[in-house]
Amino acid sequence: MTCGPAISPTGDLAAFPLRGEAGTLRTWVETRGWRKIVLCCGVIILGSGCYGAAMGWWRAPLQGGYVALKFPLIVLLTTFGNALLNGMLAPLLGVNISFRQSLSAILLSFAIASAILGSLSPLVAFVVWNAPSVAGGGQSYLVHSFMLLLHVAIISFAGITGNIHLKRMLAAMTGNPVAARRLLLAWLAGNLFLGSQVSWILRPFIGSPGLPIAFFREDALHGNFFETVARSFLNLFNLN
Repeated sequence: MTCGPAISPTGDLAAFPLRGEAGTLRTWVETRGWRKIVLCCGVIILGSGCYGAAMGWWRAPLQGGYVALKFPLIVLLTTFGNALLNGMLAPLLGVNISFRQSLSAILLSFAIASAILGSLSPLVAFVVWNAPSVAGGGQSYLVHSFMLLLHVAIISFAGITGNIHLKRMLAAMTGNPVAARRLLLAWLAGNLFLGSQVSWILRPFIGSPGLPIAFFREDALHGNFFETVARSFLNLFNLN
C-alpha cells in the first residue's frame, strides 16, 4: 500500500494551502502522507509557540517561555480531541468523509490558524512592549483584562478563518453547501468548548498580576473560561 507520492519537505511547504482554494484544500486532505501531518504539526508548534511567547511576555519573560511551550500543546490537544468528535459528527450531519480525512481537515484548519497567529505575534509583542507593566499597581488589572480580551479576539479570528477555509473544501467534496455549513458550525462549537476548557485547565497564559508566575495553577479546576472573560469585560469597561 502506498502513501502517495514522495514529496520533498520544501515542496510540501510550497504547496501549503494558506490561500484556501477549495481544490487545493481538497487535494491536501485527500492525499495520504505523513510528511503533510508533520508539516501541519510543525506549523502549529512554530506559529502558536511564537504567539504564546508574545502572550506571556507581559507578565514576565519566564511566563512567556512557559506559554511558548504550553500554547502549542493546547492547540494539538484540541486538534486531536476535535478530530475524534468531528469524525463521528460528519456522517450524522450529512457529510460523508472518512475519519482520516476529518483528522487531516481539522489538523489543516489549526495549522492555518497557527500560521495566522504566528504572523500576528510581532504585532502582539509590540502591544505588550508598549503596555504598562505588571508593576503598575491597580492599573495592571485593567491592562490584564484588556490583554485577555485582545487575545481571545485574535485567537477567535484565527480559528474562525482557518475553519472558513474548510467550508469551501467541504462543499466541494460533498456538493452540499448546507451540510458543509452544518458541519462547519459543529466544528466551530467543538473548537470553542474543548479549546476553552483545555486552555483553562492549563492556565496561566497572560498571568494575573496578583498571582505568582507558574507553569500550572494548583486550582486548575476552579472557575471557568467564560466566567473569566465576562469578568474581564465588565472590569475593563467599569460595568461591575
